[in-house]
Amino acid sequence: MSQASPIVNHRNAEFPIDAQFLERWSPRAFTGELISEPEIMSFLEAARWAPSSNNGQPWRFVLILRNDPEWDTLFATLNANNQAWVGKASALIAVASYQLVAKAGSPDLIPNAMHAFDTGAAWAYMALQANLQGWAMHGIGGFDKEAGAQVLKMPVHHTLQMLAVVGKRGDASTLPDTLRQREAPNDRKPLSSFVKRGTF
Repeated sequence: MSQASPIVNHRNAEFPIDAQFLERWSPRAFTGELISEPEIMSFLEAARWAPSSNNGQPWRFVLILRNDPEWDTLFATLNANNQAWVGKASALIAVASYQLVAKAGSPDLIPNAMHAFDTGAAWAYMALQANLQGWAMHGIGGFDKEAGAQVLKMPVHHTLQMLAVVGKRGDASTLPDTLRQREAPNDRKPLSSFVKRGTF
């Protein structure tokens, strides 16, 4: 494991970790560069290997490249703030979760209380792999989920969790003023604020 340098992207790790965790962040400025399907499939391959309860693998992804016919209709479901920058992205990946799981030793399906949690793990794997390949990924929830589910023709027993915006990092000067000021890796709370030993 390559340990993190003292400062990466103006971020400090309190304990040794791989530098990729500090390098990954969620930009909004993109170049508009197209991405090939094989390259983006590597991100999804990483997501495939995320852990899940009972190996249920509840994550579901719908891939839409910028030149796909579905792009405009899904883009239209985004709120105005997100439309201001997502237009130069290379792809959108709809991240959904399947709410049911096979009961152990039986073909019967039962509710999976962990479907959203496990899908979040798959999203993290995907985002880290994108960063390793020189791409950026920004997760957004600012869109009309009901309209998005209709555009995606999402079946029953599924929950649309978020959209992952994929692109090559661009110049912050292309962003509106209000977003330009925020175009930098953000910090994290200290470990002591959320890690306790023994009890809360």
